[in-house]
Amino acid sequence: MSIEIEVLNGNESWPLAEPLFNEVWPPEIIRTLPWADIVFAHADLRVLVQTEAGEAVCHVGIYRREVTWNGRRMRAGGIGGVLTRESYRRHGYASVALNAAIQTLKHEGSTDSALLFCEPHHAPFYMGRGWKPFDGEIYAEQPQGRIRFEAIAPYVYELRRAPRQGTIDLCGLPW
Repeated sequence: MSIEIEVLNGNESWPLAEPLFNEVWPPEIIRTLPWADIVFAHADLRVLVQTEAGEAVCHVGIYRREVTWNGRRMRAGGIGGVLTRESYRRHGYASVALNAAIQTLKHEGSTDSALLFCEPHHAPFYMGRGWKPFDGEIYAEQPQGRIRFEAIAPYVYELRRAPRQGTIDLCGLPW
């Protein structure tokens, strides 16, 4: 099978990604997850792995944000919405898409570090690709106001520097 990897505008590419999200995370599954009640930001860019027929089989969202780390402003590249259609798992597509997302952030040259959030059972996947746990507090916006974000664990990836501890304020919705 031939695949195609594209980095696309987040809002414009949502119609391509939405069927994949609905298949991997249908409402009955989301209700059972620790982040079920969290409102997430929309991706600025999307890395999509597609079949020759244009069917999305893997997705990685890219988010760009100015955040604060211990009160200092820094540019963070967020990674979120990493998912692969079940029948395409264990073929390396998520690794390829994640690498494309990191390369996109590196090529932009304005991002200090990358940040993602994941459930404990996914941590070995990310740690095996150079991500490090962030030991500290994360704050984010939600419709009810600013919250300490603890639903899923934070991991950082060094682009220019990677904060490993302290306090990060996402200055907006989580991703």
